[in-house]
Amino acid sequence: MNSTNNLIETVLDDTITFKKLAQVARIRNGRDHKSLGDGPVPVYGTGGIMTSVDTAAYTKPSVLIPRKGSLNKLYYVDKPFWTVDTIFYTEIADCILPKFLYYYLLSQRLERLNQAGGVPSLTQAVLNELKIPVPPLEIQREIVRILDTFSALEAELEAELEARKRQYDCYFARVFAACNDAPTRKLAEVSAVYDSLHKTPPYVATGFSMIRVTDIKGGYVDETQTLKVDPETFLEFTRKYVPKLNDIAISRVGSYGNFAIIASECQTCMGQNTAIINPFINPKYLYYALQTEIARLFIEGAVGGGSQKTLSLANIREIPIIVPPLSVQAKVVDALDKFEALVTDLNSGLPAELEARRKQYEYFRERLLTFKEA
Repeated sequence: MNSTNNLIETVLDDTITFKKLAQVARIRNGRDHKSLGDGPVPVYGTGGIMTSVDTAAYTKPSVLIPRKGSLNKLYYVDKPFWTVDTIFYTEIADCILPKFLYYYLLSQRLERLNQAGGVPSLTQAVLNELKIPVPPLEIQREIVRILDTFSALEAELEAELEARKRQYDCYFARVFAACNDAPTRKLAEVSAVYDSLHKTPPYVATGFSMIRVTDIKGGYVDETQTLKVDPETFLEFTRKYVPKLNDIAISRVGSYGNFAIIASECQTCMGQNTAIINPFINPKYLYYALQTEIARLFIEGAVGGGSQKTLSLANIREIPIIVPPLSVQAKVVDALDKFEALVTDLNSGLPAELEARRKQYEYFRERLLTFKEA
């Protein structure tokens, strides 16, 4: 770590020559691949590898820059490839290492250069004007080595966390398999389901939080981005149902079928396209039961609508729930809570380690890629 800190001091103290991107790399357009045959050469679009063909557009290391769509998805490629017309590739000069250019462009958040009102877009003209630092090659190599190390560590943790999630899914299924002899009830028999307000309320800078579809995450409500409504609007919500501690919020439209436990007593109301479930049985057990295969399959089969998928209140009330005795519900909750913390709790286990590693990586990337212009 001392060598990294020494390099940071060197980078921060020295002045570096900057050049326009057009001076260090030539941006090339992608082309359609449909006339090409099958082969080993990967075809890249904005979302990553689409297929593979028998012809390469370019064979040297390159940075691929999205032209349309997800503008923050850059790719470093060091093997022959083909690109379609939604993504640029670059022919890079000898004065700059391709992997260094990749890391620097990644740090610049190219989505801020969007030139379109609809689908996000970048143009060659805008990209060519980007100012790129060109430190000595030995400095570039060392920066790449350090950032590669952090990237590899993060990738290892992500792979381990993904494996742990698959393990949790198997454990989850085994726990509920032990409840197969228990009766199955409709959700309306083990809870009350309440609707949300059917209009867009006026929002205010400060007031009562309103839970929207996008605020309902896997198991919790993300209160960092909730919109606020005024007291008058909040009182209109209270004529229906204001969520209480241990109620379960559900999204109904778009990202439908996400559930979250209301974790504290607070004055919150439900936004459009959501509903709230007031459990008559163990609330955390009910939350887990809503994730079982029998419940998820029912939800997928019950969804209606066209491009905007919708889960109706009537169908929500029909969701099948396995209902063992309360003592068994408590044991299920205890078993799953302990395992779930290992894969979801940002304060402990792998998620906490991964989050700390990401912050460390972002810190060093920011420091190592910040230069004084000569």
